Amino acid sequence: MSDNSLTIDNILAPELTLCQVPASSKKRVLENIAERIHFQDQTLSETDIFNSLVSRERLGSTGIGQGIAIPHCRLDGLDRVIGVLMTLAEPVDFDAIDNQPVDLTFALVVPKEATSEHLELLSQLAEKFNDGAFCQRLRECTDSESLYRAMREGNR
Repeated sequence: MSDNSLTIDNILAPELTLCQVPASSKKRVLENIAERIHFQDQTLSETDIFNSLVSRERLGSTGIGQGIAIPHCRLDGLDRVIGVLMTLAEPVDFDAIDNQPVDLTFALVVPKEATSEHLELLSQLAEKFNDGAFCQRLRECTDSESLYRAMREGNR
């Protein structure tokens, strides 16, 4: 995985782009992420993914402000990076740095040893989500297909 062309576009699958997901809490958001990844790849343990995401949250919230969270974790035995984009039906409290509830999440699950890729992708996400108009376009999507398209078109 030393390929430097790792971008949001090539880690996000349409099956892992979910629009208007009902979630009543931060815990439920993280459970949804783990469920969806397991659903797409049965070899990955839903429990391991969930526990890794929760452990990372305990270090400090991944709510970066303005209604956005980027939950992320490393996973043993993973051979690729997995991204999950979700808009939430209702904003939930995520202990974000600005105390605003979150309605836009992009989860990143990376192989245990993929340090530089991990940081590079987090930085790409932060940059994308720094664009208010882009975030607004994502929030306005009403189905997963248009959400996937909007994310791929990005800040272009």
